[in-house]
Amino acid sequence: MTPPLGRTGSRAIVLIAGPALVFLLLLGEVGIRHGAPIGPDLAIHHWVVHHRSSDLTTLAGQLTSTGTGPIPYVAAMIAGWTACPRSARPKQEVLAAVAAVAVLLAGQGVRAAVMSVLARPRPAVADWAASASGYAFPSGHTTTTALTAGLVVWSALRSGAPQFVVRAFLVVCAMWAALIGATRVYLGVHWPTDVIGGWLLAAAWLALTLPLLTRLVDNTILHRSRQVVPDGPAGHG
Repeated sequence: MTPPLGRTGSRAIVLIAGPALVFLLLLGEVGIRHGAPIGPDLAIHHWVVHHRSSDLTTLAGQLTSTGTGPIPYVAAMIAGWTACPRSARPKQEVLAAVAAVAVLLAGQGVRAAVMSVLARPRPAVADWAASASGYAFPSGHTTTTALTAGLVVWSALRSGAPQFVVRAFLVVCAMWAALIGATRVYLGVHWPTDVIGGWLLAAAWLALTLPLLTRLVDNTILHRSRQVVPDGPAGHG
């Protein structure tokens, strides 16, 4: 007889299934409409395009650039590295850093696969205030930033740092992920539902992979600590 799930297992299922289900519903709606704008997509897009200012557009362009390129990968690598306790060997820290980057890359791979299959068109090029490539759903910058922010928060929660420091990391990471998503809409290269899809996909992917990443890091450290435990007084000759 299979034992009932504990609170931790039930919570994990809810964390994964919740955003995944909403993402699939949104994905289905986009697919049914062949990529056409959904709900307030068009109204929000038109309002933003007609209320842009040159200063805010410049700021949005600078901010959105942090959601791609080396910054997310470096942040993910540092998150994996610092998730290890101080007693960890460099080899374990490197393994954790590589695993964290792998979580980011795999999440991006899932997004790219969904994007290619769905092939949702972006808003009209005439409305763009920045360069963009590929299809629209889900937003790549948004997904990447949310994945990276989640990894950094995960690392901060494991760091043993004071609560105010951890909360500060949480707030900064949440604001970064939110602002990057907002810039994609403001710059006219994505529909709002592209951004929402990116957040949902990232949330589901993190809920699925962070427990596995945590287990990998913890088991690696545990294995190492078992290896260095002395056998007894005989070791002193």
